[in-house]
Formats: sequence, C-alpha cells, structure tokens
Amino acid sequence: MSRTYHFAQVDVFTDHVFGGNPLAVFPDAAGLSDGEMQAIAMETNLSETTFILPSTRADCAAQVRIFTPRREIPFAGHPTIGTVFVLASEGLLPAGKPQVMLEEGVGPVPVRLEGDLSAPTFIWMRHTNATFGPPLGNRAAFAQALGLTEADLHEGAPIQVGSTGLPFLYIPLRDRAAVDRAMLHVPALLECFNDPTVEGIFIFAPDAAPSVGRVYARMFAPHTVGVAEDPATGSASGPLGAYLVQHGLMTATDEVNIISEQGTKMGRQSFIHIRLRRRGEQTYKIEVGGSVVPVLEGTLQLP
Repeated sequence: MSRTYHFAQVDVFTDHVFGGNPLAVFPDAAGLSDGEMQAIAMETNLSETTFILPSTRADCAAQVRIFTPRREIPFAGHPTIGTVFVLASEGLLPAGKPQVMLEEGVGPVPVRLEGDLSAPTFIWMRHTNATFGPPLGNRAAFAQALGLTEADLHEGAPIQVGSTGLPFLYIPLRDRAAVDRAMLHVPALLECFNDPTVEGIFIFAPDAAPSVGRVYARMFAPHTVGVAEDPATGSASGPLGAYLVQHGLMTATDEVNIISEQGTKMGRQSFIHIRLRRRGEQTYKIEVGGSVVPVLEGTLQLP
C-alpha cells in the first residue's frame, strides 16, 4: 500500500512568486525515515526542505527537521520562517498566538507573526547571541579564491567566522560590483581555509554610508551542503547584522534596522530584514524577518 504525503512550496524573503528562496514543507512527516527525508530533499533539489513532526518539548508548537540536498542541518533561517507560514496557513499553530517556538536541532527557536495569524504578512525569528572567531590572515588568498584581488576586499574589515547557531565565513568586499564579480573556486578556498564546521561562504558589501542600513550579499556552499549559491540565508543574516555593527559598518543605536539584499545576481532577489535591539553595553537582541508567498501544493506518493 502506497503512502501519500502532502507538501507545500513557498518563496521566502520576497513579496512575489518566483522571488526569494524557495522552500518545500511537509506538514505531516510522520512515518518518514531519515533516509526518506534525505531522498525527498534531493528530489526537491531546493536549498532546504523541511519535515514537521510532533514536538518532543511542551513549550514548542512543532518539531522541524531541515534537510539540504546533501544532509540534515540543525538550524536555518528561511526554512524556519517559511515553515511557520505553512503551519499558520494550514491551522497547525496554537490559535490566537502571534508568538510560538519551534523545536529545531539547536533547541527552541522563538518566532513572531505579524498580521493575520492564518496568513501572516511578516514573520520574525529570534537568533541567539552572535559569536565570532579571530580575524583570519592571508587576505589575498581569500580574495583569489573568489576570483578577486585583495583590493576588492573591504579595507579594515576582518575576514572571520561568525555564528548564531550555524557558522559561516564572512568576507567583506569593497562594493556591490565586487560581490557580483565573485566566483568561488573551492580548491583555492580549501587551500587557505578548510574548516568542516563552517556551513558556507558569505560575501557582502555594506552601503558606504553606515546610517543607510543596507547591505548587498551572496552566499556559496557547494562543498558543504550541496548548494552552489543560496538566494537568501536567514541563518547567516543574524551574525551579519552583529558583524556590521561591531565593525562600525552600520551606525550603532539602541535599535538597528538593516535590509540585506541577496540572490539578485542569480535571479532570485530577496530582502532579509535584520533587527538588533540593544540589551547591554555591547550585546543586542537579534531578529531576522521577512515575507512569505505561497507558490504551489502537491502530494508525494511513496511505496
């Protein structure tokens, strides 16, 4: 007897179809094995596919398992936000509650919905405190691994690993044109940097005026999670906001609002909102948010 699984596909961090980062969500994944979830993620061939199960925690509305085409990951941004939208649309969240928590591999992830709770217009996810590794040297080698020169790097801003749950390598570039010219050469990168815990290579160029609150970015992860380029990376955007403030690339105030444009070069323009609210002398509460658009629904037949 065959098994039937309903799924929905949405575009995240956009206000129109065929923009943002696509996500497939299976709202009832009961009965699927780990191997079947991985095979389905390879079949959808999106940067992530999520599978919803009953939470093992009383304080969480659901358990979310997140798979890239290559492997399961414990935390991600656009899968969290897109999954919440699908759960809300299908009436699978607690009624009347604009704030819920999802159980992910890193633990509970707080999420906040705005607008109609059955079709939220905007969704925010909370990040933990951002942590950063030491600045990395050999800047010319990193630039070469991107097909660039050291002059294309942002002068005075360090190359370093940052994380709020998933570590990324952050490489600041001089301007938008340098970001668009970049082309990752994996062998060259691995010669100067080979940390298997790092999820992807995040390159970005902030606006020249720190008060504007805009940044232009791309993210590569072909050698880690099987994603050549990601249209929108919410898990990398929390540390990005903290990085920009810490290094004076965005004006530090009690509330910092940043818009990160990503995916434009690959034809999937996305706008990721980053909000940092000061809660200490040098620490911020970090939220990442965006809009979600439903695209299609379907069923999967398995033996």
